Amino acid sequence: MENKSGFDRMQFIGLLLIGAVFFWFSYSSSSDSEQPQETPTEQVSDSTRVVNQPAASDTNAVVVAGGDSTEKVVQVEEFYTIENDLIKMEISNLGAQITQVQLKEYQTWDSTELYLVNEGNQKLSFELGDWSTKEVFFEISERTATSLALSATGPNGPFTVRWALTPGEYQTEFSVKGQSAGRNPLVLNWEQSTIKHEKSRTLENQKTQISYWEIEDGEREDLSETTADSESASNIRWVAHQEQFFSTIITAQGRFDSASMASFAFDGGPYIKDLKSRIFIQEVDGNFGVNMNMYLGPNKYDILKQYNLGYDKIIDFGWGIFGWISRGVVVKVFNWLDSYGLNYGLIIFLMAFGIKFILSPLTFSSYRSMAKMRVLKPEIDELNEKYKDEDPMKKQQAMMDLYRKAGVNPLGGCIPQLVQLPILFAMFRFFPASIELRQESFWWATDLSTYDVIARLPFEIPFYGDHVSLFTILMAISTFMYSYMNQQMTGSQNSQMPALKYIVYIMPFMLLFFFNSYPAALSYYYLISNLLTFGQQFAIRRFIDEDALHAKLQENKTKPKKESKFQKRLNKAMEDQKDQPGTNRRVRRMNK
Repeated sequence: MENKSGFDRMQFIGLLLIGAVFFWFSYSSSSDSEQPQETPTEQVSDSTRVVNQPAASDTNAVVVAGGDSTEKVVQVEEFYTIENDLIKMEISNLGAQITQVQLKEYQTWDSTELYLVNEGNQKLSFELGDWSTKEVFFEISERTATSLALSATGPNGPFTVRWALTPGEYQTEFSVKGQSAGRNPLVLNWEQSTIKHEKSRTLENQKTQISYWEIEDGEREDLSETTADSESASNIRWVAHQEQFFSTIITAQGRFDSASMASFAFDGGPYIKDLKSRIFIQEVDGNFGVNMNMYLGPNKYDILKQYNLGYDKIIDFGWGIFGWISRGVVVKVFNWLDSYGLNYGLIIFLMAFGIKFILSPLTFSSYRSMAKMRVLKPEIDELNEKYKDEDPMKKQQAMMDLYRKAGVNPLGGCIPQLVQLPILFAMFRFFPASIELRQESFWWATDLSTYDVIARLPFEIPFYGDHVSLFTILMAISTFMYSYMNQQMTGSQNSQMPALKYIVYIMPFMLLFFFNSYPAALSYYYLISNLLTFGQQFAIRRFIDEDALHAKLQENKTKPKKESKFQKRLNKAMEDQKDQPGTNRRVRRMNK
């Protein structure tokens, strides 16, 4: 409807809004024009220093300190980047903190950029007596594409922190220089909440810890992997905050006086563990300079080994003979096969095949011993029946006499198993620690360094998890088949403790729970090892004529046997034990 009075309320409101917008723009423009122009440094007054604001990409926050409005210092936190072909570091002028460390050649398990330091997860500061760099603003004293030095005024003069990267290196130069009036301790406070990088939180938590190198003993020591822990040590070369596949290591070019360290795990969230190290570098007096190194990179054996500082001991390959087999044999064979550019699934297969081939003479001997026991089984059963109501010691003597006359070693089948145990344990340590397998796919497994998933469960089963690993299922089935075939090949029945024969079938069921969250590479290796064992069993049985073997054993019985000194001592021990009161009753109770 037309407004006859000529007044349109909507037009009036529109004009008011337009006027308000113009007024706001005018006010904003005048306010912006009053701001100081960008200059390197402008002295407003004796008590006011305004550091110019850098480009938006280099700025995070403004810190304001001071008294009233006429006496305040406005300082801007700035970030500086240095990098080489492997590492990109971002460092803040506030406290000379490392605010970001990106490893360019790696990604997280879900294919995002991988940061060792990011979003305030690390605090690193120096203390000199009662003075700390934590809240001090630094200024640039040196800057190139690969190096940065920041300086501030300490209690007795300049205090400078410097980093320098080398092309192709994960280890950086890290140094601090300053002045001290009298002897004061120089301390490095290092707090880090390690970021979750891997799919398996359980496994990553087990491998995340603080390690250090003790100079006097020449050994790597560490805090507990599984529980909250704290520890102090003196005369150390380096301190490492290590994760499953990556580490940050601060090393003295000489030694650190001592360090106090502590760690505890987070229940969930973006972080795995909180690691704290308070490192007493040394006492300083007058002008001082301390040179260090900081390693920021992968736990890759060849890379860590080249520094010749014991870094490679960070990788948990096991202790004693297990670690020796892993470092001296498994790693070298793995790297040799890897140099041909083979698929990692094929490399694991070739490693399993090679081990089986090398142990094949012992395996043949083992199966031959088991075949001997199998052809003697009717005679063993006769002895069990003959002595079932008599002295068990007599039965044992009769058994040993049968074995001696037939030339059979009842433990002969166990020797190859004992030889293989250190190798199996070395593999158990090697695959979860091998960064080469990280994010490498094979068949349905998208990452051999962690568990494969063929199904997600709508709930979590205690000790099993919320997923189903097919490699683990196949490995458990093959282990069950191996246990069954082993029982059939030995043909043994334990008359004294018949329940023992069923225990071997419990292990495959337990493996389903234990290995479900372990790396797919480990389950795949054990699966291939079992399948190759089946092939060996079928091949060897074709070469062993049990009828001829039985005839040979019967022939051995007719030959005169000279009793060995060991056999004489064993028989005497049995006779002495038989004469002891109560012995037979105890043996009979054990056999019930």
